[in-house]
Amino acid sequence: MTRFSSTRPPDPTSVATVTIAPFGSWPTPITSELVVAAAVRISEARVDGADVYWSEDRPDEGGRTQIVRRSADGTAGDVLPAGSNARTAVHEYGGGGWWVRDGVVWFTEWADQRLYRLEPGGTPVALTAEPAVPRGDRYADGDVLGDTIVCVRERHGDGDEGRGEPRNEIVRLHAHTPGEAEVLVSGPDFVAAPRLSPDGATLAWLHWSHPSMPWDDTELVVRDLVTGEETVVAGGPGESVAEPVWQPDGALWFLSDRTDWWNLYRWVPGSDIEPVVRTDSEIALPAWRLATSRFAVLDGGAVVFAHRRRGADALAVRGSGGLIADLDLPFCSIAVVRAAGPDAAVVVAGTRTSEPGVYRVTVAGDVETLRPARDLGLDPAGISVSEHVTFPAGEDRVAHLLYHPPTSVTHTGPEGERPPLVVVIHGGPTADADPGFAVGTQFWTSRGFAVASVNHGGSTGYGRAFRDELLGQWGVVDVADCLAAARHLARDRVDPDRMLIRGGSAGGYTVLSALARSDTPFAAGADHFGVADLEVLARDTHKFESRYLDRLVGPYPQARDVYVERSPIHHVAQFSRPLIVLQGSEDAVVPPEQSELIVDALRAKGVPVAYLLFDGEQHGFRRAENIRRALDAELSFYAQVLGFDLPAAEKIEPVHIENL
Repeated sequence: MTRFSSTRPPDPTSVATVTIAPFGSWPTPITSELVVAAAVRISEARVDGADVYWSEDRPDEGGRTQIVRRSADGTAGDVLPAGSNARTAVHEYGGGGWWVRDGVVWFTEWADQRLYRLEPGGTPVALTAEPAVPRGDRYADGDVLGDTIVCVRERHGDGDEGRGEPRNEIVRLHAHTPGEAEVLVSGPDFVAAPRLSPDGATLAWLHWSHPSMPWDDTELVVRDLVTGEETVVAGGPGESVAEPVWQPDGALWFLSDRTDWWNLYRWVPGSDIEPVVRTDSEIALPAWRLATSRFAVLDGGAVVFAHRRRGADALAVRGSGGLIADLDLPFCSIAVVRAAGPDAAVVVAGTRTSEPGVYRVTVAGDVETLRPARDLGLDPAGISVSEHVTFPAGEDRVAHLLYHPPTSVTHTGPEGERPPLVVVIHGGPTADADPGFAVGTQFWTSRGFAVASVNHGGSTGYGRAFRDELLGQWGVVDVADCLAAARHLARDRVDPDRMLIRGGSAGGYTVLSALARSDTPFAAGADHFGVADLEVLARDTHKFESRYLDRLVGPYPQARDVYVERSPIHHVAQFSRPLIVLQGSEDAVVPPEQSELIVDALRAKGVPVAYLLFDGEQHGFRRAENIRRALDAELSFYAQVLGFDLPAAEKIEPVHIENL
């Protein structure tokens, strides 16, 4: 019997004593130590015959990515030898750093970014040469057929022109013998999803160019590898195409948002595009990472797909006759869907009470657990389950949030007192709040905080029109929506005098922008590697996002006045609320300079500020010790600002706040 929850059934013989204590100070089993203990992020999964493979990002191993193989007999084990790390740096966000066929694994090694081949029981063998620039050739998003691999290569430092950008190309390699790569596609600024037809005669791929991002305008192209003839199948201005997949009958399936929602389509050479699934929900998600997979066409003719509506995912089946139905399953967050035989798919999915695991799901809704979620040993009554809230966000506009109330088995707040609120702003900003169970969220709610994860205008999951609300309006719409969210909840759910705001990357920018206002409702904020100066970001960030701001803010330098006006660093005079800043020293997306700019400015103004720089971390923290310290430091910061005591048993090292 499948067990989805990361909780344990309550002991019917025990009667919990409920203690009244100030919100925010409740003792909890969900400490920073529990957050990272045996924690993994299951980022990808693939099916190879009867075997299932998935990758685990492991904080307790320095954040490295290990590949795990589960065989047909149910045994599972690590694939990579000690020290190997299957992680690509293409686009800096990676994705698609490994693939498998007939038991052979190909992967990009994080240390040198070369492509390696690994036979069962063997040692990794490099297929690509050491580049002239260390880590200069990066590989990702591969497809293998017979002796041929096609994949994305991002080449740095070799003939860079203009902005000094790397070249993104599709290359062909021999799958088993080291040698030079043959360039098949070059010219567009970005390429993705190279896929060979079953007979190997046709190549399909996606491409796009500045200033578009993959969720803006992409094209799906096919090329006859014999004649060189190319056909643009779908895409162009105003249409985002994703996840092309060939089928044995020669049909090409893909996702497109041509009807406002990312839905599923089918194309046969010589025929018109045929819609397969049309629904007012999102099957695709923004391609921040390569090699996403949200649908699978099964050998028996059915299609299994994930789709997001009202802030949560469901798993659905389209039968061979065309009938579509959601499966009655507890999954609310689905990262991967892969075909696994005639009537089943493998999914990486989480529920509202358990972290993601790996499951085999049949079209009838039967579930087999392949890799269970962590057993955190939590009482179900102590888990805060999110509520989707739609709220007014200005004239003729609404926005959305996921609200987690403070929840504890053993503690409650004083009568008549409302809890403090932590408003969480997701990154991207073209992304959304994950609806699944997150122990990091429970870290706050189990202590007596309410948490609201805001899906502001520009977020994913509500159609293209909502996603496009941020075009030209970053720093305006997102800020207005997070302020409106806080004020909406302050009417009757939370303490209006104890509202906090936190976010990372683009979310960190929104945090700084919200605090750099004289009318901010927030008592303090936490900025995780956020953007303080839009001009610096436009000049210095990596290729993938180097023109992102053209659409979100305006072309630079033509719209320089707008960049200055919307940069928090130029509004320090209005900044009066305490701030904690957390930053990785090797962040190539938002370099440390951004954090140092705002910290130095607040120090000079006398605003309370704390700054922690984590050596060796990139964009997002991956090492267990740093994840723990970041959480504990932020909690200590809030305790000092709001004036409550921390549980003595946790022995949290206080963070130093300057000017407090």
